[in-house]
Amino acid sequence: MFLGNRFLRNRLVLAACLLVLSFPVWASPPQTYAFGQPAPAAKATRTVEVVMGDMSFTPKSLEIKAGETVRFVLINKGQLLHEFNLGDAAMHAKHQQEMLQMQQRGMLTPTGMNSAPMPSGAMDHAAMDHGSMAGMDHGSSMKHDDPNSVLVEPGKTAELTWTFSKAGNLEFACNIPGHYQAGMVGKLTVTQ
Repeated sequence: MFLGNRFLRNRLVLAACLLVLSFPVWASPPQTYAFGQPAPAAKATRTVEVVMGDMSFTPKSLEIKAGETVRFVLINKGQLLHEFNLGDAAMHAKHQQEMLQMQQRGMLTPTGMNSAPMPSGAMDHAAMDHGSMAGMDHGSSMKHDDPNSVLVEPGKTAELTWTFSKAGNLEFACNIPGHYQAGMVGKLTVTQ
C-alpha cells in the first residue's frame, strides 16, 4: 500500500508540474488599442492601396468610418525598407525610439531586417510595451510583430487588415529612424 501511495503522489506531482509548465505565465498580455484591432482579410469591407516611396506615402491622407474593416495593401516602390504603422502621434514617438534601438543593435538595415541571431542583451520588440524599457526581454532576439504595424522591403508588397472601432484622428507612419521626420507620415481620419 505504501508503494502505491508513493506512485500516485509522484504521478500527481508530475501532473501538477506539467500543468504549471504549460500555463503561459511568462507571456505578455495581448496588446489592445483604443482605436481598433487587427482583423482577418476576409472581414474587410474595403481595400485601400498605399504606395510607399522613399520618404512618402500615396495617398497622403485617408478617411475611414468607425466600424469599418480596411485591408491595406502596402506596395514599397522605394529603395529602402519602410514601415506602415497605425497610431496617434504619441504612439509613433514611442515606437520611433524602439525602432532606433533596433537599428542601433543591428536588426534594421536600410533595405531589410537582419535575421542573424542577436547577441545576449538583444530585445524583443513586441514585448517592449511601446517604449517602456520594463517590457524588454533581454534573453530573446528582436522581433517586429506589433499587430498595428508591418515592415515592407523594397519592391515587396504586404498587407495589414484593421477594424477601426471609434472616430478620431490617427496617423499612418513609417517609424524607421529619420523616415517620419522626413515626411513619411499620413493623416487617417476615422469618422462616425
